[in-house]
Amino acid sequence: MINMFAYNIPFASIFLMMIAAIITPLLPNRNRLPEKLSCYLIGTVGVLSAYLLYTLTNSGQSLAFNFSMGHFPAPWGNELRAGPLEAVLALVFSVAMLLSLLGNFSSTQEDIAPARRNIFCVLVNLLMASLLALTYTNDLFTAYVFIEINTIAACSIVAVKEGAETVRAALRYLVMSLVGSGLVMIAICLLYDLTGHLLMQNMHGAIQVLVTTKSYIMPLTVSLALITVGLAIKSALYPFASWLPDAHGSSTNASSAILSGLVLKGHIFTIIKIFYRVFGLDVIHALRMDTVIFALGVIAMIMGSVHALRQKNVKRMIAWSSVAQVGYIFLGVGLNTTAGIAAACLHIIVHACVKPMLFTAAGGLSNSAGHKKGLHALMGTFYVNRWAGLGLIAGACSMMGVPAFAGFASKLRLMMASFDTPVVVWSLAALATSSVLNALYYVPAVIVILTHSKDAQKNFTVHPPTKLYNFSMCVFLILNFYLGLFCVPLLRLITRGVNVL
Repeated sequence: MINMFAYNIPFASIFLMMIAAIITPLLPNRNRLPEKLSCYLIGTVGVLSAYLLYTLTNSGQSLAFNFSMGHFPAPWGNELRAGPLEAVLALVFSVAMLLSLLGNFSSTQEDIAPARRNIFCVLVNLLMASLLALTYTNDLFTAYVFIEINTIAACSIVAVKEGAETVRAALRYLVMSLVGSGLVMIAICLLYDLTGHLLMQNMHGAIQVLVTTKSYIMPLTVSLALITVGLAIKSALYPFASWLPDAHGSSTNASSAILSGLVLKGHIFTIIKIFYRVFGLDVIHALRMDTVIFALGVIAMIMGSVHALRQKNVKRMIAWSSVAQVGYIFLGVGLNTTAGIAAACLHIIVHACVKPMLFTAAGGLSNSAGHKKGLHALMGTFYVNRWAGLGLIAGACSMMGVPAFAGFASKLRLMMASFDTPVVVWSLAALATSSVLNALYYVPAVIVILTHSKDAQKNFTVHPPTKLYNFSMCVFLILNFYLGLFCVPLLRLITRGVNVL
């Protein structure tokens, strides 16, 4: 049985971050109090999520429970649902968010004007609240509300850094995100009209009846297509990812780490829940959406890497790499099996831990090179900021799939999940090709930072990294190796969580 304290953790976590968003703009901006409060509360949410995970798995069996808000009956009831998978994701999101903020604490102070720092904290807290809500919600309309909150906060976190480039990137991001939100809203309206429900499990039962009786198949297909495309736009799935490199490449280091490592994952997990909990894998297969998702995932894996190869700016290169990594996740979802979705969720966790490390490392190396972001300008920066250099090297090895690193574990699981499907040849070919392409742009970047250059060193600004930066990079590195070497218990937990999703 779930004790009352653990039972209230999903709602309390969301509520805590919403309250933080209300409080932080009212705090005085001395001693960086708003940022410290945000970090403390995010850390608290992480501790609560860890306790929830412990409670859910302590009995030796995977449990999931629904938390009814307001005690209204269906179809008006608003529910949260928590299982092992949701608890793991909430914990990972909290840790990655906290490390992204701590690791970029000093660069945030340089990039954001003092008058905007409170606003930055508001946006971070809203983003965290929306990620938790998208993770826990069992209600499609609530999901839509927090998708919109996530959109406004994510676009604003790009624009919080002053400059024409960031404003243009934020506006482009906003336009694309609003298109995606509109498609999701239309799909939810169609589904509510067809089923009379908004709660995911109730909607699932109604959809099963419609499919069995072969009623309204075309409206169901249209609603599934709309909600998939809408969330694919917000998840930066190729070819809907044109907004991502500008948004991530021009924003602050903290914003880039949060956007790439976390924001995209909230929308992807929403797609997984809709596929698994609302429609069901059999319906997804009958409507051929798994084939579409698989094909888009393969295209994203290749094209994201091809675009990354062309980049001379290190942050834009890492941003395009995120497009390729999103493709890996959608490939797993497109396999349309429990093993495939579990492997996709493992890659979500891997990417949430590795990509913020890469952006934080790139930011540290860029600062050492006089805030230059060109790859050539980073020559020899490893010897100025070794923690950042180690972070970039470890992150590159992970993205390439080098054994003992986190990315290898998730790629291996995706490969193993492919063997039980008819698309095994396509899947293995895509995984191999993308890994080779990853090496073609990450290996030169690693060589550049390890190459001594007296001419480049003349422009270095030697500012020793802060203790918070070193601490964050150290934890990121530990997580990278832990996920690479000891992922089996985690994957077992994820699989059990998928089974009760």
